[in-house]
Amino acid sequence: MCGLKTAADIAAAADAGAAYVGFVFFDKSPRAVTIEQARALAFDVPMGVAKVALVVNPDDAFLDALMAAVPLDMIQLHGQETPERVAQVRARVGLPVMKAVGVGTVEDLDQIDAYEAVADQILIDAKPPKDAVLPGGNGETFDWSILASRKYWTKPWMLAGGLTPENVAQAVRITGARQLDLSSALESAPGVKDAGKIATFANAVSGIE
Repeated sequence: MCGLKTAADIAAAADAGAAYVGFVFFDKSPRAVTIEQARALAFDVPMGVAKVALVVNPDDAFLDALMAAVPLDMIQLHGQETPERVAQVRARVGLPVMKAVGVGTVEDLDQIDAYEAVADQILIDAKPPKDAVLPGGNGETFDWSILASRKYWTKPWMLAGGLTPENVAQAVRITGARQLDLSSALESAPGVKDAGKIATFANAVSGIE
């Protein structure tokens, strides 16, 4: 569950069984937090729940400041980072790295092979609309059937993009996803997580056979 901004958000996500909680470091996002805010929030995360930093085209100075202040478990790269840059970031931070890949057509899947060689996990997200300000968290889905022939890669992967309590079972059935990434579907307003929606989504996932 990504884009958490308060201790209450973290508690709700943990209670719902989230394996990962994400902090967004992208100023244009309504879910953005500062390094100082994330440091405080990180200490509210229960043991066993991974703390993930979502960053967009970060430079080395920002990564160094982030790593010095926040006790993280994973970095999620959500920009236009090349495979070479992913490898550099992974070596610099000394943590597992997840690379987000925007998908709109089956051809977009081709890039995953290069990222698999350097990343620890892949996030398969809906490609943002051309006029989108945010690289993710736009509540957009994509044609899940394009994953039907490529349900398996050599690295673990997450499915993201427009998942809701109403469509998550179908998404899992079509794609074979074993991990899901949520943000906007858990909100009552942009950047405002809703404990009730978090619980509703968790219940929907628990009912998937």
